[in-house]
Amino acid sequence: MTFADRAIPYYNTLRAPTNLPPGVGVMNPYERPDVQRIITEFYGKFYSDSRPRVFVLGINPGRFGAGVTGISFTTPQNLRRYCGIANTLPDTPELSSRFIYQVVEAFGGAREFYGRFFLTSMFPLALTKDGRNGGPLNYNFYDDRATTGALWPAITETVRTQTGFGHDRRVAVCLGRKNETYLQRLNEQQHFFDRIVTLDHPRYILQYKAKSVATYLDQYIATLHDCLAN
Repeated sequence: MTFADRAIPYYNTLRAPTNLPPGVGVMNPYERPDVQRIITEFYGKFYSDSRPRVFVLGINPGRFGAGVTGISFTTPQNLRRYCGIANTLPDTPELSSRFIYQVVEAFGGAREFYGRFFLTSMFPLALTKDGRNGGPLNYNFYDDRATTGALWPAITETVRTQTGFGHDRRVAVCLGRKNETYLQRLNEQQHFFDRIVTLDHPRYILQYKAKSVATYLDQYIATLHDCLAN
């Protein structure tokens, strides 16, 4: 079986957890036929082989990226522009996706990047919480202890199942300094990867370090090449 053969049925049968604390919501785009079609096309295009990928793990999807398209760090417009996958989903604003696709392009484009790496998250579904004006805001699984505790078994199973797609266990890339605490804890428990290297999260870079984007981009590319070399 190929990486795609394992990934497609996993995503297209994902179900939202029912044990989240009050006030924490979840978005499951994989129940939608149009997203299921995107999943099938995306993995069929970039992962129809058995080459092990280096895992690049974020926290959990944002509601404007994978919360819409089902593809990690990927907005509808970036799915069309950089991955060549047509869709009629409305364009969405997502800082993380903007930076990630600068990385993808600097690495050589989507086919080269996805041929070596697998972008994913510790938890596969977008989480939300009501903001002060009543609208939903992005939420992270580690933003409160109750949510972390409720989702930890699902996080463990997410990473275990996804490594079964075909992972290069020598190294994983963690996106986000706080996320590193939880990925390291998980790895100490489960021994999924031999080592973990950490990069600043794309959202942090564009939100707080926008003047230094070129420096961060160079750091990402150097780290990715180092992961492949060692």
